[in-house]
Amino acid sequence: MTRDLWRVGPWSGKQPVIERASSADLAYLAMEAGRVPQQFAAILLLKPSGDFSLPRLRQVISERILAIPRLRQRLIKVPVGCGHPVWVDDHDFHIDQHVRAMSCRPPGNERALFDTALSVIMEPLPKKAPLWSVVLITGLPDGRAAVVVVLHHVLADGLGGLNVLAALVDPGLKAAGVPFPRPRPALPVLARDALLTRLRGIRQAAGSWRSLRQAMFAGGGFRPDPAVPCSLVQPTSSRLRMAAIRRERAPVAAAAHRKGATANDAVLVAVGAALHQILLSRGESVEPIAITVPVSGRGSGPGPAVGNLVSPMLVEVPTSGAVRERLAQVEAAVRAHKAAATGPPPVAIMGGLFRVVARLGGYRFYMNHQRRFHTLVTHVRGPEEPLTLDGHSVSEAIPVAIGERGNITVSFEVLSYAGMLTITVIVDPEHGPDLEDLIRRLQHELDSIIASP
Repeated sequence: MTRDLWRVGPWSGKQPVIERASSADLAYLAMEAGRVPQQFAAILLLKPSGDFSLPRLRQVISERILAIPRLRQRLIKVPVGCGHPVWVDDHDFHIDQHVRAMSCRPPGNERALFDTALSVIMEPLPKKAPLWSVVLITGLPDGRAAVVVVLHHVLADGLGGLNVLAALVDPGLKAAGVPFPRPRPALPVLARDALLTRLRGIRQAAGSWRSLRQAMFAGGGFRPDPAVPCSLVQPTSSRLRMAAIRRERAPVAAAAHRKGATANDAVLVAVGAALHQILLSRGESVEPIAITVPVSGRGSGPGPAVGNLVSPMLVEVPTSGAVRERLAQVEAAVRAHKAAATGPPPVAIMGGLFRVVARLGGYRFYMNHQRRFHTLVTHVRGPEEPLTLDGHSVSEAIPVAIGERGNITVSFEVLSYAGMLTITVIVDPEHGPDLEDLIRRLQHELDSIIASP
């Protein structure tokens, strides 16, 4: 597996740069011992404006990935003693392997589009190539098309995915000006770098323990009180279905701000109330709904375009009381825990120990038996202005994330784009709530928050 790592590419006269996968990146590979890959995507719906052909899409993507060198790199293991796996330029890179087209399943409506997109997103990306793909879906009504951009979580987190998206849409980003393929570091260089990294790790051990305690506090602590048992938490299958609802973001944000909260808080309150109604219809009553919310540790300044800097935050969402009271409780909980969740992710701090346990099936076992939370809600703030892709207007951007679900039967992906708030609901159709019923209840709860005095 490592033999071709040491093929020497064109020499630029400079010392090869060592780009290692971080502990958080590698954790996502270790988590992938289950039936579903750790991948996420954005479905870009294009307005009809003439033909959007596969050859043209390949040309556009091949030009714009020059701005993010990681999109032409693959992750390769190194010999023992040489540290973490390294990202190296893929000498065999070809755009045709990453950009392809397919027709939407009949009858070409939104349900068919989502089923088609899910089949693309759930297809594991080959580990011997750069971990991304772009699929053009044709056959939609009125001459429309969709572009599905799929990334593996080892390559980027949600905000890193937005950086990738910014490079692909108009006008693209300025090319990095990095020669390709670059020379690969020699074994002695890697071994020396690995030794220095280990020495730095020893000096930082005490700080790592403090960081772990802080990160675990945001996620509910090392031994949190178990979430109230209910039918939302039960063994799942590998099948998934999805649907999406849309609301203008401004009314949601305004209603939340009137009560001292944020649009993110309003979504959590709406999700908690909708799930509470689902449970009541089953003869169950749960108070509160425990929701895990991934929090990005990326600052507002310049930072890495890719990589993973996300920690989990546990929020207990009340299901009874006035909207104002529930929003206030959620806002206070988020404010109390968010700072602790912006540090290094727990899976990164635990490092090799977590990866060994995960590869042996420990992570999957934990997810199948966890009692920490009922559902997952991911919220990413996207572009404020409408995007175009090669001159074609992007009318919607729909987020989708998959991975080892364990006993979580339903999850939610939220993306704000061009003034719209899109909430993607992903369920296990065999064990989760009825998707259409959940969508109706979630729409009702959002409208209730908007209309609340």
